[in-house]
Amino acid sequence: MRFIREEESAALVTHEMAFEAAREALIAAVSPGTTLFPAVLGHGTDTANRFSIKSGTTAEYAGLKVGSFWHGNPEKGLPRHNSVILLFDQEVGRIDTVIEAGHVNAYRTAAADAVAASVLARPDCAVLALFGAGNQGLFECAALARILPIREVRVVARDPSKVAGFADRLQVQAGRAIAVTASTPEEACRAADVIVTATPSRAPLFDAEWVRPGTHLSAMGADAKGKQEMPPALLERASLFCDLPAQSLVMGEFQHVAGSVQAGRTRLRAIGEVLASGEGGRTSREEITAFDSSGIALQDLTIARAILAKAG
Repeated sequence: MRFIREEESAALVTHEMAFEAAREALIAAVSPGTTLFPAVLGHGTDTANRFSIKSGTTAEYAGLKVGSFWHGNPEKGLPRHNSVILLFDQEVGRIDTVIEAGHVNAYRTAAADAVAASVLARPDCAVLALFGAGNQGLFECAALARILPIREVRVVARDPSKVAGFADRLQVQAGRAIAVTASTPEEACRAADVIVTATPSRAPLFDAEWVRPGTHLSAMGADAKGKQEMPPALLERASLFCDLPAQSLVMGEFQHVAGSVQAGRTRLRAIGEVLASGEGGRTSREEITAFDSSGIALQDLTIARAILAKAG
């Protein structure tokens, strides 16, 4: 069995690797021979400590990812989020590979956002509004700055002190200087070409009328029932895309417009269909597009295979 420690996987992963792996995974999700199984959500003895198990299989590979959120870890000098990816030897049913992937998970999650934006956002997007100044928000900005000409990030954070130093950390991740300013929700939305939400919120973070025509939105935080970052009134008039419709409508951001989607008033497409078609998902400069990423196992399995290949 191959075992790759956290320190090794963190040293091997890059935004470029994650982007290609995410693109492969999102296309594979809509391809024949692929099965994505329902996510399992659980908690530790302390019910504030959460974990999820996501699994899937294609014609080539099968495996699962266990992700965890342990709320008290920062007090111990440890990250709240951890992740482990397991790949099966399909001939005998044993685990063939185990990869500790806490750092990798941040790249993997942000990469799905970037892949979607590459076909949904206007190519001249320059101002990004970010809700959430945590570690994941930093990776989201860096991943988007690789494929869009982002020159300014408006950060909305419950704790404004978290914005301090964000620009320096972003420059390290993105490889170039990007202006960063703290902002109110309304100011950020009204200025934004792209809006990214990366929070654990359970209520909309902004009002629908603050969003300009032509804006692209990425909802990255909703991965359980009850979580919510965006106003349903906005989603009901936007073009909706996601990684996995069946999951998005149950535990992703679009659970809050499930009735509208199921009644046929709002169309929801898997982003993999857009990528596989080779056509752009945006139909006009004025169209509002929204992408929901609740996370699929294939993202983890494809990046695990990429890490294995690089590790040699």
